[in-house]
Amino acid sequence: MVSQNVVVSDAKTGIITVSTVSNSSVFTPTAQKPPTAPGYISVSKKKLLKNLEINGADQSQRLNSWVDSMRASSPTHLKSLSSFSSEEEHNSWIKRHPSALNMFERIIEEARGKQIVMFLDYDGTLSPIVDDPDRAFMTSKMRRTVKKMAKCFPTSIVTGRCIDKVYSFVKLAELYYAGSHGMDIKGPTKGFSRYNKDKPSVLYQPAGDFLPMIDEVYKQLVEKTKSTPGAKVENNKFCLSVHFRCVDEKKWSELASKVRSVVKNYPTLKLSQGRKVFEIRPIIKWNKGKALEFLLESLGFENCNDVFPIYIGDDKTDEDAFKLLRGRGQGFGILVSKFPKDTSASYSLQDPPEVMNFLGRLVEWKQMQQ
Repeated sequence: MVSQNVVVSDAKTGIITVSTVSNSSVFTPTAQKPPTAPGYISVSKKKLLKNLEINGADQSQRLNSWVDSMRASSPTHLKSLSSFSSEEEHNSWIKRHPSALNMFERIIEEARGKQIVMFLDYDGTLSPIVDDPDRAFMTSKMRRTVKKMAKCFPTSIVTGRCIDKVYSFVKLAELYYAGSHGMDIKGPTKGFSRYNKDKPSVLYQPAGDFLPMIDEVYKQLVEKTKSTPGAKVENNKFCLSVHFRCVDEKKWSELASKVRSVVKNYPTLKLSQGRKVFEIRPIIKWNKGKALEFLLESLGFENCNDVFPIYIGDDKTDEDAFKLLRGRGQGFGILVSKFPKDTSASYSLQDPPEVMNFLGRLVEWKQMQQ
């Protein structure tokens, strides 16, 4: 594999980065013209409008469908339990996705003799979901646990947040960071991680050409949503988030319509929905699963049979990583949720305190092996 690297030091975060260009099939080539370049999905405006369900005579019905989906995205909303109302159904889900804490010994047995590599979402996984996304702080105890984890295993944060924002929360230079849903990847600061001692830190930005467009859409969304109390638009550098956690439910339909009225004018952007948030991302062949794959290759594990990746996350965007691990037949995903959901994860944990407990047990097990 042929690569060229350019070293850049980030004075703000202390993370040393290297721009990496590779001919590996894992990577999506950076393009000069996003709509037509290789690696990008060409989508006509007509098809995009259909995908976003904003045209046609039954627009009102489709908007109502989106509002129902918005309600279901809330982990505390009563309707989130509607499809799993009976105890029998709940128990059935738990059998298919048992607690990673209860199954800890089995997990360790599967991982024995292999290199564990940890991938962690941030919001809802390392920190609680809060009304104000700027105050999604992790606890000091969680930070200490993750720091110990990074000493035992290569550890990455894979998040929809921009790297600067999540780094300001985590404050650990020894981790790998994949921000903007994996579209911005940086490695540990030199000297902070023994896993990249002989390798350059990593920087990969497959959506670099979209930056001007993202900034333009961000300004439009801020202007469009400012009349909706509680709505908050977050610029995550290579993607955007419109949070509606603090928006009155009666205003959800109106907000959804406003967001889609902006996105419909940009055929190379896609609109999706997470836990009380709209996500706007470039339409490229890249997601958290691809980011996981890239990081494994960067660590030298792309063709290894003795690697054991573990991905822990709570949102729809984490499903790409869960599916990738199932396809590889290596490691597994853990869904963080108190409520049953359709998922490709193998195991479950209820909340960040259980995640911390699980990580702590992994650290203790590793330390006993040394």
